[in-house]
Amino acid sequence: MAILDKHTILEKNVMLLAIVSFLVVSIGGIVQIAPLFWLENTIEDVEGMRPYSPLELTGRDIYLREGCYVCHSQMIRPMRDEVERYGNYSLAAESKYDHPFQWGSKRTGPDLARVGGRYSDAWHVDHLSNPQAVVPESIMPKYGFLKDRLITPENIEDRLRTDRMVGVPYTEEMIANAKADFKAQADPDADTEGLLTRYPKAQVRNFDTAAGISEMDAMIAYLQMLGTLVDFSTFTPDVSR
Repeated sequence: MAILDKHTILEKNVMLLAIVSFLVVSIGGIVQIAPLFWLENTIEDVEGMRPYSPLELTGRDIYLREGCYVCHSQMIRPMRDEVERYGNYSLAAESKYDHPFQWGSKRTGPDLARVGGRYSDAWHVDHLSNPQAVVPESIMPKYGFLKDRLITPENIEDRLRTDRMVGVPYTEEMIANAKADFKAQADPDADTEGLLTRYPKAQVRNFDTAAGISEMDAMIAYLQMLGTLVDFSTFTPDVSR
């Protein structure tokens, strides 16, 4: 009863309630934030993660330009319904080279964190060209014009250097070969040994089957790599942190 009487005093005194609330929030914040200053890295390193290839990075830029992130998230939460529908829950390491990250704030369309390899290139071409022909209930706009926009890697070295400034580990070798790697990934007849050494698991082919390298090639190259870099059949979470 005495405890309840003291609590009543706290509830009736606005200034006292504010002070106590501030102290409680401050202590909770310190407990959560302070340990981070003693950690070298808050993101667990995961085998297989690498920076985007020049063509994938270009496709990602087009993805951002067209606002695809507004309707599609790239973060599968660790909940049963999400994991059963989309695949293994998203890891922080999968976004460590994203500037900005694509976690999203809502989903009008499905999550795309594991879309890589789920559909064929032809499906993506049809879906981007006329979404309703593939998914009748879709309200997604048509992006067929991407196939008609041919692109060149004129500024791709500068693009990689910019990402390196914010921590993406692009090497001088990657930057020096950026134009060649850009072209090689969309050419199934190209010598891709260097490309695959620098960017393991990079998928090489003419993604939209049309002549020249188009924005659709780059977009599909980006979509087809999402969720494919980490081998979840061998992944074991680090529980020592």
